[in-house]
Amino acid sequence: MFKVISNEQVGPNVHRMVIAAPRVAKARKPGQFVIVRKADGAERIPLTIADADATAGTITLFIQAVGASTKRIVATPAGESLRDVAGPLGLPTHLQKWGNVACIGGGVGTAVLYPLAKALAEESNKVYTVIGARTAEQVILADELGEFSEEIFIATEDGSSGRKGLVTVVLADMLAGKLPKPDAVFAVGPVPMMEAVAEMTRLHQGFGGQARQAAIPTIVSLNAIMIDGTGMCGGCRVTVGGEVKFTCVDGPEFDAHQVDFAGLRNRLGMYREHEADADEKCKLDQFLQSHKEAD
Repeated sequence: MFKVISNEQVGPNVHRMVIAAPRVAKARKPGQFVIVRKADGAERIPLTIADADATAGTITLFIQAVGASTKRIVATPAGESLRDVAGPLGLPTHLQKWGNVACIGGGVGTAVLYPLAKALAEESNKVYTVIGARTAEQVILADELGEFSEEIFIATEDGSSGRKGLVTVVLADMLAGKLPKPDAVFAVGPVPMMEAVAEMTRLHQGFGGQARQAAIPTIVSLNAIMIDGTGMCGGCRVTVGGEVKFTCVDGPEFDAHQVDFAGLRNRLGMYREHEADADEKCKLDQFLQSHKEAD
């Protein structure tokens, strides 16, 4: 059992949970993840390790409660425990000194971006962070990322905070030289966003009469479906550079210009009906529990 030290809501349906997991905290490296189960028989949920304190023996997770299993996990109060926290899993982020690095997070992908951006800054890179969300209310971790970013750029779809539009609006200005131009790009978020970023950096258009320029190295962290986290189930397979890879053991980070995003979208859509059914059951269970407590 893994004790929940703290559980704080930091945005709509997004929680920051600090969990006692001494062995994971000691071994964890940026980019790696854990697989969490609320209880025996529960679904196994892969979650990026946002931070770790080896001295305190704790890890920090940012969790977006969108389905039945994640809703049950974030409903666990401080003092209670989770059944399993297995890890660290996956390959750590390849770190080097790129120079200017654009770190782009969309939605809850911003939480996954946090440990990557922090590690890149610690490698003496100049990190320029772009946070995308639908509304100002859904912007998360701006202050935390600002502690080690040269500058924070926010884009909201409704224009309620920062630039109006998607993160690609900010990236376009970076590629055009209107903002600091990146030597490398890291992107985490919805598949359409990561794909759009990859296409923009693959062979970006020259400006001021310049010829089209070579691709900017771009890394994405993929959110493929995982079950065992060891590569044995094959659920998280994705095609990268024409070869089948397993996100849990070969990733989760890959060269964005080599990823088959169409195939990834198809796999992510396979279980939507099952997820919807599980979510409805979760809502019913919560309703019955609330009435039982009231009685």
